[in-house]
Amino acid sequence: METHFDIQLGKLKTRLFKMCSLVDEQVQSALRAIEEEDVPLAEAVVARDKKVDKYDVKIEKICQRLFALNQPVAMDLRLIMSAMTINTNLERIGDLAVNISENFIRLQKKPSFYEQTKIAEMSVMVKEMLRNAIDSFIQNDAKLAEKVIRSDDALDALNSENHAALKEIMKQHPDNIEPAVALLVTSREMERLGDHATNIAEDVYFIVEAELIKHQYEKFLFSQAEDLEKEIDSEMNGDD
Repeated sequence: METHFDIQLGKLKTRLFKMCSLVDEQVQSALRAIEEEDVPLAEAVVARDKKVDKYDVKIEKICQRLFALNQPVAMDLRLIMSAMTINTNLERIGDLAVNISENFIRLQKKPSFYEQTKIAEMSVMVKEMLRNAIDSFIQNDAKLAEKVIRSDDALDALNSENHAALKEIMKQHPDNIEPAVALLVTSREMERLGDHATNIAEDVYFIVEAELIKHQYEKFLFSQAEDLEKEIDSEMNGDD
């Protein structure tokens, strides 16, 4: 027989999954609005933001109740702890989708120099990172979470390339400063989307593997085996 705690935990998961779906739709729509120069679609993203905020509040309240009325342990505890931060990251991703949409509404269409940027490549990567982060959470898949984490540096590199290219465009063509700044903002917001997707992936890794890797994942996750090999070699060679 299901306990009250089990029912509430199930409700938490259901609402988080719905929040994931809604936020993913917001990001997909915001980025498609740019690619297809679809202003009404961008406006729809802005209009749906209140729905994201409502889910944010509902999920936070469920987490608070679960902590206040129960003493969760082990994986349930990790899930509830991570649900709070995952929810926060999802809400911020929703906000960034709105920012990107509002920025495009001001532009109305892609500038003539759009193809000189990496915005389209970033769009593909961001959508994949977010989808993988969400799927890793739904499927309790630590390997998929690792894939998201590994992608973050590549997204940062594309953002840096955008900044360099757009600054040069502004130098060469001062008339393009306003749309170039708009794309700079879009690029930065997309890079932040990737950061939040990475945060979600880190939380998934914590839920599944019971290992906290925030702020040190590169060293912990991908260099642990190499560090162990060095330690063994050192011992065998008699190093202190």
